[in-house]
Amino acid sequence: MVSRAAIGVFDSGLGGISVVRQLRHDLPNERVLYFGDSANAPYGRKTPEQVRELSFGIVEHFVHQGVKAVVIACNTATSAAVDALREAYDIPIIGMEPALKPACDRGHGAAQRIIVAATPLTLHEPKFKRLMTRFSDQHTIFSQPCPDLVEILEHGQLADRDRVLRTLHGYLDRYDLDAIDSVVLGCTHFPFFRSYFRELLPETTAIIDGNAGTVHHLQVVLESLGKLAPEDAAGGAELRNSDPSERVAALERSLLER
Repeated sequence: MVSRAAIGVFDSGLGGISVVRQLRHDLPNERVLYFGDSANAPYGRKTPEQVRELSFGIVEHFVHQGVKAVVIACNTATSAAVDALREAYDIPIIGMEPALKPACDRGHGAAQRIIVAATPLTLHEPKFKRLMTRFSDQHTIFSQPCPDLVEILEHGQLADRDRVLRTLHGYLDRYDLDAIDSVVLGCTHFPFFRSYFRELLPETTAIIDGNAGTVHHLQVVLESLGKLAPEDAAGGAELRNSDPSERVAALERSLLER
């Protein structure tokens, strides 16, 4: 069995395009409908109730479009809404969480020192606290909110090197970076800043995001249901946004193609 139905992917704004990029690379035959909610960004500064309401509206629209699965390409929306969405809909709802386990596993049993960079809401939600509890006995984990990175990307300022580095210094200078084993990019906006993180971090410090793991999980789920796209399917991505401006549309295209 195969399915030519699309996969719905959504985020609070532009960050989830990093997941769409991974999807296009790993599952090139799949058709992706992407929705960025830039008009309501950033989710990381909203209440969990607000994020759930916005998430339900987006997923309901995807369901009406006949998608075969939904990827919540947003750690914040996953934290606030994934359980409720899975109860409400009978299609696979694939969430994201900071890739803390891969960061811990890098030590092959040795204690690791890890910075988790994410939005304030992701770090304060019970879902992340439960994840922390699994690993904090053996490893030292620092939770670092980085809300301004979301706004820099949403405002099209990724190329403003001085502002980005100044912002990252404000977040990272408090740590002894030579003693950090990994930095986990716990927001889908943050992989677009990877080169900037690399510039500030020692070569021995790993930079880890959850995009590849999320797409692999989606692939396993679709394969188990017989819903992967056929090998002759063309695939592709259709981008939509709650902010209808040409500025946002141009940003989406540039991030997808960069």
